[in-house]
Amino acid sequence: MSYNEDKFQYFEKYDINKSKFLTPFQRKFLLKNLQANLQPEYRRRIEIMLLADQGKSPTQICEILGCSYHMARYWMGVAKAGLAHQWQEQPIGRPKSINEQYLERLKELVNHSPREYGYPFHCWTAQWLSKHLASEIGIQITERHISRLLKQMGLSTKQRNNNNSLKQETDDTQNSEITISDLQLP
Repeated sequence: MSYNEDKFQYFEKYDINKSKFLTPFQRKFLLKNLQANLQPEYRRRIEIMLLADQGKSPTQICEILGCSYHMARYWMGVAKAGLAHQWQEQPIGRPKSINEQYLERLKELVNHSPREYGYPFHCWTAQWLSKHLASEIGIQITERHISRLLKQMGLSTKQRNNNNSLKQETDDTQNSEITISDLQLP
């Protein structure tokens, strides 16, 4: 018997009259939603509450569903508190700290020189972008995450190799004996 077939045997034989703490409305609501095409995380929440209502312990639920003990305990507590109908109100995963304003500002900063913002260097690093945005917007993320966001936007902190300016620079230096580059006038 496969994992999914094994799980469904618990809900096919579900005795609506034998309930530990769900109301008839909550049981019908959860069973109806269990039949819908849900994300696996939402489906697991419903399954935990229905199994708990049948009298299964957190350990038994973990064995049946393959979820963590803490997840089973949490959703059992939700069902016991009479809040089973709110199974989808809590979003899945870690909350997003980055918003559209942050992404727009990041894009704007990368397309301008750090010198325009009072920094002494001429190109951004992920570390400096992170520090600048943390002080400006108040959202602190790692340099690695900054790099990941830039890559998703098709941007980078690496300078583009501009062959025309490089060719012009080499032509200018062929006629001189000493070359000083990267100095800018105040």
